[in-house]
Amino acid sequence: MSDVTDSEQNKESATVAVTSDGVPPEEGFLGWLCLVGAFFGLFCTIGFMNAIGVFQKTYEADMLSTYTSSEISWIFAVQLCLMWAPGPLFGRLIDTYGPAPVLYPCSILCVFALCMTSLADDYYEIFLAQGLAFGIGSGGVFTTCLVCVGQWFVRRRGLATGIATAGSSLGGVIFPIFFNRVMGTVGFYGAVRYTALFIGVLLVATCLCVRARLPRKKWNRQTPWFDVSLFKEKQFSCYVFGAWLVMWGLWAPFDYLSSMAGVAGFSDMLALYLISIVNSTSIPGRLIPPHLSDTLGYFNVLTFSSLGTGASMLVLWLPFNYHHSHAGIIVFATVYGFFSGAVVSLLMPCVAKAGKIETLGQRFGTFQIVISVSCLTGLPTMGAIVNQQGGTDFSGLIIFASTAVLLGTGFLALSTRLLAKARGTRAV
Repeated sequence: MSDVTDSEQNKESATVAVTSDGVPPEEGFLGWLCLVGAFFGLFCTIGFMNAIGVFQKTYEADMLSTYTSSEISWIFAVQLCLMWAPGPLFGRLIDTYGPAPVLYPCSILCVFALCMTSLADDYYEIFLAQGLAFGIGSGGVFTTCLVCVGQWFVRRRGLATGIATAGSSLGGVIFPIFFNRVMGTVGFYGAVRYTALFIGVLLVATCLCVRARLPRKKWNRQTPWFDVSLFKEKQFSCYVFGAWLVMWGLWAPFDYLSSMAGVAGFSDMLALYLISIVNSTSIPGRLIPPHLSDTLGYFNVLTFSSLGTGASMLVLWLPFNYHHSHAGIIVFATVYGFFSGAVVSLLMPCVAKAGKIETLGQRFGTFQIVISVSCLTGLPTMGAIVNQQGGTDFSGLIIFASTAVLLGTGFLALSTRLLAKARGTRAV
């Protein structure tokens, strides 16, 4: 009897060490350490980008005052686009060689880009530094963090991704406050340099913590960079198109809410801190819905969250354009922050559910390059709408953004229904 017990214990201990295919088991100390590193990485990249409203307002009022809102927004549109567009390359490299070849140079590039921004005076210099260089660097950090977290967490991937992306929300809370306070003391360029130092320290922690779960493998030249075969599945095609529409309009409040509040006569402090309010309420949005999605289904929760995002813009934000109210704009920022946080957190887990763990980076890359086009065109389009309405009427922008998100929700719902039918379960 004791021999049998010893044999079972040995088998259990072997399972703890490695799985049957030779990789470490999911989660564990290394998995949670990777999650901590991913939290810091997304804090420094998407968290910094979540503060784009602060830069939009500052550039419009000061060094780029001769440029239109649409022209200035191209800086951030390119930044957001490049966070997604290099996904196929970065995903392939991570799948093959692990995180180091992508994470280390991209972390250095992020810090270098901000240092160059602190020396930039002209539009093209800011565009190259903050838009192009920081966009590429943040894209590498972003992709590495999500791919590695996706490798370590399978059963609770929704919760893990939610925790990681909560770092971006916390960054969106801290950076507007940090930047505004420091800028009041040392000026804009000094604040950018302090931000570069702050981000650099945290990215060092990211590089030390983020590790791949899967072993390295040989480069496969036959693997396609952009896997068109994925779109043969109707549910995946509907999902990608729906996500494209949602992301087309989702960034509107992040970029234009502060400017809108400034036009309405609100104090500069409140106008800037509205971005922090949006991001603070997105923290529970990035934790609670993703956690529920592990039970209720990722696609179900994403569709509901997308509906809440579009409806909040149409019902709560649009009336503020005609009747200015401190309470009204704060309520909108709170509700929108929660639902939009859930949407951003659940986009990638839904992609991860579409195939095997070994091709996680490839599927992420295919999805990312499609979404990059959405991010590239959304903000400039909305900026052009604002310019056409004289720069003081934001109704056209709000209607455009909310309509895009609600149309995208319809395609997400169709994708959810098709997937549920194919798998024979409602929890998808």
